Amino acid sequence: MQKSMIKLISVADIVSLTNAIFGFLAILFLISDLISNEEMKLRVSFSFILLALLADGLDGIVARKTRISDIGEYLESIADMTSLIIAPAIFIYFVYHNLVSFCIYNHIYLMIALVLFLTLGALRLASFHIMKNKKFFLGLPASVSTIILLILAFFEVKFIFILSAIILISLAMITNIRFPKPVFKINVIAAILIILTIIVGKNFYGFAPILLITAIVIYSIIGPVYRKIFVKKL
Repeated sequence: MQKSMIKLISVADIVSLTNAIFGFLAILFLISDLISNEEMKLRVSFSFILLALLADGLDGIVARKTRISDIGEYLESIADMTSLIIAPAIFIYFVYHNLVSFCIYNHIYLMIALVLFLTLGALRLASFHIMKNKKFFLGLPASVSTIILLILAFFEVKFIFILSAIILISLAMITNIRFPKPVFKINVIAAILIILTIIVGKNFYGFAPILLITAIVIYSIIGPVYRKIFVKKL
């Protein structure tokens, strides 16, 4: 007897759906007139994307503790596409479109870079479950990519820097570089930094997002080197 769609859903799938909802809300708050203050609009959208990241990390933990879902892998990729690729791309465009509107070429460069991010991000997420490994990530994880680009855009770094970062990170997502999977304690620290970033934002000299992006960049640079030197090849 064929199962109904509702019966296919597990507890972990509900967390994945929450991830997608947060990403969708991040987009809605950017394009709606519900909040008139642009700075507050960015802050709310920024926070929803970070909440989606927390949900993305939580669904894996819940999945290991509950029943295996028939649709979990597909649903996770769809949710991540919404919250980790589409929402951040729209966030970046929203931050910079006024800054580049006076120069049509810069506007085109930004759109090309974001299309590249969308394309390679989709490719990574679509192939993730086929190429996944228990001990390492192949290519820069989408969550790491999102955090770096999101915080750079949140602080409105110079256009040339965000443009370069989008291109480099997009390419890094589909490389064959192996990034170690963080242990539980590191994931807890990352979650705490994300929560602090949501709460604090740019207040107190932006120490929370600065700490978060510093930790993520260190992982991105040192992680593959550490794994190559100290971890045996598989």
